[in-house]
Amino acid sequence: MTQPSPSLTTSLDGLTPEQLHGFFVDWPNPPRPDTFLRLLRGSYRVVLAVHDGQVIGFVQAVSDGVLTAYIPLLEVVPAWQGRGVGRALMTRIQEELRHLYAVDLGCDDHLVPYYEGLGMRRGTLMFTRNYERQDGSPTG
Repeated sequence: MTQPSPSLTTSLDGLTPEQLHGFFVDWPNPPRPDTFLRLLRGSYRVVLAVHDGQVIGFVQAVSDGVLTAYIPLLEVVPAWQGRGVGRALMTRIQEELRHLYAVDLGCDDHLVPYYEGLGMRRGTLMFTRNYERQDGSPTG
């Protein structure tokens, strides 16, 4: 018997940190669920995949709301990977952002074909990282 597909939502109403476990698996310094919820609330757009009241995938966008947006995070919990959840999340966030001129994201080289399959084009990304701040905890 196959599991039913998760539902997609753009609403954060009623979302609690308890519904946000299982993400950031390989991060050495991951955000806690309460910090994760703050991250989602501070986003321009968010799409969540929910199954049995638990968030099993998400994608977020930050934006000026006029011309540009950046998609910093797309994640699906390991047990749900390879089932089309990420593709559904990306398709929905692209719909949410279609009114903008530019939507960018950065990814590892092995993920380029995945995003090309969603209609995105390869580009160049420059970045800096402060891994001491990776968990998103408030600065003192």
